[in-house]
Amino acid sequence: MLGPSAHVDTFTRDNLPPPDQWPDFLLEGFDYPEYLNAGVELTDCMVEKGFGDHVALIGNGRQRTYKELADWTSRLAHALVEDYGVKPGHRILIRSANNPAMVACWLAATKAGAVVVNTMPMLRAGELAKIVDKAEVALALCDTRIKDELVACAKDSRYLKQVVGFDGTANFDAELDRIALNKPVRFDAVKTGRDDVALLGFTSGTTGIPKATMHFHRDLLIIADGYAKEVLQVTPDDVFVGSPPLAFTFGLGGLAIFPLRFGAAATLLESATPPNMIEIIEKYRATVSFTAPTAYRAMLAAMDEGADLSSLRAAVSAGETLPGPVCEEWLRKTGKPILDGIGATEMLHIFISNRFDDMRPACTGRPVTGYEARVVDEDMNEVPRGEIGRLAVRGPTGCRYLADDRQKDYVRDGWNLTGDSFIEDEEGRFHFAARSDDMIVSAGYNIAGPEVEAALLAHADVAECAVIGAEDAERGQIVQAHVVVASGVACDQATVKRLQDHVKAVIAPYKYPRSIVFVESLPKTATGKIQRFRLREGQ
Repeated sequence: MLGPSAHVDTFTRDNLPPPDQWPDFLLEGFDYPEYLNAGVELTDCMVEKGFGDHVALIGNGRQRTYKELADWTSRLAHALVEDYGVKPGHRILIRSANNPAMVACWLAATKAGAVVVNTMPMLRAGELAKIVDKAEVALALCDTRIKDELVACAKDSRYLKQVVGFDGTANFDAELDRIALNKPVRFDAVKTGRDDVALLGFTSGTTGIPKATMHFHRDLLIIADGYAKEVLQVTPDDVFVGSPPLAFTFGLGGLAIFPLRFGAAATLLESATPPNMIEIIEKYRATVSFTAPTAYRAMLAAMDEGADLSSLRAAVSAGETLPGPVCEEWLRKTGKPILDGIGATEMLHIFISNRFDDMRPACTGRPVTGYEARVVDEDMNEVPRGEIGRLAVRGPTGCRYLADDRQKDYVRDGWNLTGDSFIEDEEGRFHFAARSDDMIVSAGYNIAGPEVEAALLAHADVAECAVIGAEDAERGQIVQAHVVVASGVACDQATVKRLQDHVKAVIAPYKYPRSIVFVESLPKTATGKIQRFRLREGQ
């Protein structure tokens, strides 16, 4: 039963999935008032709690306090409502790299009761058009440095009528900034319902047709009051740093919602390369890091050259399974664990995680408080402990696709099916096996590619690798490893044999890579997640 709504434009509520296709929501312990505005909770309410003088955002050479952020977002909200006609429920697309201005625009639009669609800065006009059409977006806010693709999208768009520029460098030298500067610092935020949609997170399916995941105002606070509070144990003294784009829910949670919910500071990098992250960690003594395993490998190498990462108390890895050797080396060099976890855009953020006092290498961990997980077969029957099956999860957040028939594929019998294959051990810990469509079946054996990758990464000759199943007339599929070798290692048959023999010695011999392809680099997403489908397409 949905609570009251403040939306004048009812598009998102009208396009929620049918009630019988919703997952079960387990909301015990997450009690919020009927009316709730997440933008207010993360700004004005934090000032009221005494955090006004605390640093909230660091980026592009400037630091902003919570009071400055609250005032900034209120001015922007006035501009959106008074000058651009934004009504509660309107969808606003935001396009920018990670910087304080993007966070301010997101919070301002949320205060105004809009539904925000954060997008990646490298998307092209055709890709943006699919998002605009799906969400029926009429207004877009864009860093003026990257407006061209959105302007091109708007020229042919049925829906997009305005593209308004803001200054991502924070010099306030753009249309939206100039208008906002003359606005009051107090704004009567829209009294949105806790069940009003606040965010549309887009994710692509195997067809390439984007799916829009719908998240309520309460959901944005649940991930902070659940995972960030229980697992990360965030305090106002924390300084966050990371590489995931704010356009992804992983990045929005880790680099905006989590720090702002608890009075901490977020450092935002437009180019979050490992060297840039290391520089920020050293300069601001960052304490919490969000990035992918590939970046942690680069940080480990930098430590050998004198980088000081001792301020980090929590290193969070997600987006790509964390190989055991990386976890073990990090623990050995820092004395602190990497907290591996799994999340999904459909679930908004991490729902299974290791803890500081309960961590195992090559293990994803246990469900975050409020969530339940099980490993099931194709008929939704729970499989015996130790056997591979499909991961099913439910909790206080869950999948609600906007007007999409694929809802019934993701949700079955009240459970969210994440598309991952897992094993639950006898102690109730969950171990990632592979994406369900990435399992390799070779001569009747089920082989999880990440297990082979972990074995290869334990060898000094391997800098990076990705394992896929390659078609084979005799065995159906064989294990094929795409390997980036370490500096100075020859890409020859002797190295192939050395790596194959190593894998046979580390894991069951039938899992060894019968084919090894040497590559200069691996295809990756902006968050560092390896794109194995591109390797398969290249066969």
